[in-house]
Order: sequence, then structure tokens, then C-alpha cells
Amino acid sequence: MSGASSSTWRNWAGNVTARPVREVSPASVAELAAAVRRAAEDGLKVKAVGTGHSFTTAAATDGVLIRPDLLTGIREIDRTAMTVTVEAGTPLKRLNAVLAREGLSLTNMGDIMEQTVAGATSTGTHGTGRDSASIAAQIQGLELITADGSVLKCSAKGTDEERAVFAAARIGLGALGVVSAITFAVEPEFLLTAREEPMTFDKVTSEFEALHAENEHFEFYWFPHTGNCNTKRNNRSAGPAAPPGRVSGWIEDELMSNGLFQVVCSLGRAVPATIPAIAKVSSRALSARTYTDIPYKVFTSPRRVRFVEMEYALPREAVVAALREVRALVERSNLRVSFPVEVRTAPADDIALSTASGRDTAYIAVHMYKGTPYQAYFTAVERIMTAHAGRPHWGKVHTRDAEYFAEAYPRFGEFTALRDRLDPDRLFGNAYLRRVLGD
Repeated sequence: MSGASSSTWRNWAGNVTARPVREVSPASVAELAAAVRRAAEDGLKVKAVGTGHSFTTAAATDGVLIRPDLLTGIREIDRTAMTVTVEAGTPLKRLNAVLAREGLSLTNMGDIMEQTVAGATSTGTHGTGRDSASIAAQIQGLELITADGSVLKCSAKGTDEERAVFAAARIGLGALGVVSAITFAVEPEFLLTAREEPMTFDKVTSEFEALHAENEHFEFYWFPHTGNCNTKRNNRSAGPAAPPGRVSGWIEDELMSNGLFQVVCSLGRAVPATIPAIAKVSSRALSARTYTDIPYKVFTSPRRVRFVEMEYALPREAVVAALREVRALVERSNLRVSFPVEVRTAPADDIALSTASGRDTAYIAVHMYKGTPYQAYFTAVERIMTAHAGRPHWGKVHTRDAEYFAEAYPRFGEFTALRDRLDPDRLFGNAYLRRVLGD
């Protein structure tokens, strides 16, 4: 087993730090199980960490921190079952690239692909979709190291206990054990045509249901302090592939979305009063574009500007009203917000702690540039979201607790009862899980 050193761990955004007693990097399932058993013998808590893209303390521990850097790679591609089994520490970007070489693809994905597969699924990472749901909803099987150090394989086709674990552990928050491998459903690679188009706030909100119904993947971004939005429509295409030109793609995705945006955010942080004027100019600079490419090249994009984020899942029918309230909040306050507000959707699914569990869902995500005070903005937005029965993303900033979640999730008790069976001594516990799941 590689490494037993300890140092300060920081997440991607820099808003969470932890000082574990030791860090380990197991290179096999056997080594991972041994690390879990040894931690239990030493009376230490255990948390596995991915690439740190969560903004909460979900992975923070003062016990044993398991790094998945050596638990990577493809175990098996099964073309009969149309599945791929991957080690838990495999980054999504590597999985996507391997699948593309094999002429395969996930059905849907989020817009960031830096995360590990286990980190992304355990916190409920999602993209946007009318019919296709989160990454976790594409899981066909899981391998889990439980509190006694044993290896538990579960799927929807196993024993009653294995089915119960599968129903919950697809979004398990690290509370049920350490995920060691995941089997995803895949399909033959397809093409998506992306259509990006500026649209006014009033138009996109008044036509939201139609835009959602007419497109397989619809999302939009509203620029605070303006009446302007940018819309994105991704739909399957017969082709041919027509990716963005190298120069125009670089201008749009790197210069505008990362380089220039970094400068704008830095200026806004230094001189907040400039933000509304900059927002008006930059939101008007957007132009329409259409291109066709393989899925991960359309769904995902580089995110080099660091930020802190809060996102709430609402019943889809509530999202327009809630967004209008957020706009009114920004307009009547002295808040200065340089980051766009993102709106996406997901169909209802059957995962106990999925933010879309049992209901058609729309998401509102708010961001603040790294190093900018975010509490006042996030607190005010959270008040709006909770009034609409919102469920916060498990990996993004929020202040909700177990009492709130017991009301928000019909199957919350099912999850906590399973946790009591699998981890009665809370080997995998930490302060975050105490808050959101109770003790």
C-alpha cells in the first residue's frame, strides 16, 4: 500500500481543509479493505476522497483519509450487457476518453469531468436532461468495502439485502462504506447537436416548460444585474459531426469562458461596484453558435475559474417562480454577483437520497468567485429555495440538517436504517454526516 503520510488536505475551491492522522493510497481492493480494517482497529474514522470538487466537508476527516489515485482503470467492458466496470478512483474524463475509443458513451453527464467516478456519484452529480437522469442513475452495480472490511457487491438483481444496498448506495455520501468499483450502463456512441443562443430572461422563463419539453437536454444561465440569459439545447443528431473550429472553439471555451472571465471576476472581487456594468457588457457579447460532436465533448467543458457554489433541486413546476424571486432579491439588495445563475433539469428517479428522488426536478445553482464573501447571497437564496421544498446538492454549500432532510426525502428513514445496519459504529462518519443524517 502506497503512502501513510499525513498533511493538510484542501478541496478544489479551497473553502474546506482537513488534517487526517494518516493518508493511504491503496492499489487494490484487498489493500483498501485492509486499510478500513486497520482504521477500525486503531479507533479512527475513515473517509475516501476524490478530486475535492465538493464544496462541503463531506470527505473531511481527522482520521484516515483514503486517496483513490491508484484505484483507477477499466475492469471490464461487457458489450452483451452494455456495461462498463471501473475502479472507484477513475476520473470521469479518463472513463469518457476510453469509452469514446471503444465507440461507447454514458447517456448523460455533468459539465465537469475532473471528478472521480465514486466522488461524482456519491454526491449526486448530474447534468441536465428531460428523460436521462444523473450519473448515479446510470449505475448497474456497485462494489463496497463495508465497516467490517468485507467486500459487498450489490445490484438490482441480487439478494434482498443487496438490492436494498444498491437502492441507497448509488448516492451514499460515503456513509455506507467505501466504494471500490462501479458498473455503469453504456450505449453505442452517438452525436449531439448543441445550439447555444442568447435569450432574454423574460422570454426564457415564460417559455421554460416548452423549451424543456422540446429538447432532450436544456439548460440556461442568467446573468445577475441584467435581463439576459444564455440558453443551451443539446439533442441527438444523425450527423455528420461538425465540432467547433479550433480557433472559434478556443475563443469561446478558453478565452471567453475561462481567461477573460477570470479577469472579470478578479476585477469584480477587487472593485465590486463594477460588477453590474461588466455583467451588462459581457452578457451582450454572447453570440449564437451550433456544433455537433460526440457526447462528452458537448456535455463537458473546462472550468478553470475557481468558485464556491450552492445548488438546490426544486419540483420542476416551482423553478420559474423561485428564479424570479432570486432576480428580485439581487435587484433590491446591494449584492454584487459576477457569476451566472445556472438552471438545469432532471427526471424523477428511484434513488433514496437523489435530489430528484420521486419527483421531476429543476435545479438552480448560484456561484461566487473564490475569495469573495458568499454567505449573505447564499443565505438569502437558500431561504427562497427552502420555501419551495428545495433539496440541496449534497456536495455543495448548504445549511440543512437531518431534521430538514427527513421531511424533504420520503425515503430518508430507509437510508438511515440501512446505515445503522452497515455501519452501526459510524466508522465512516464525520461532522458533515452527523449534521445531514443525524447520529
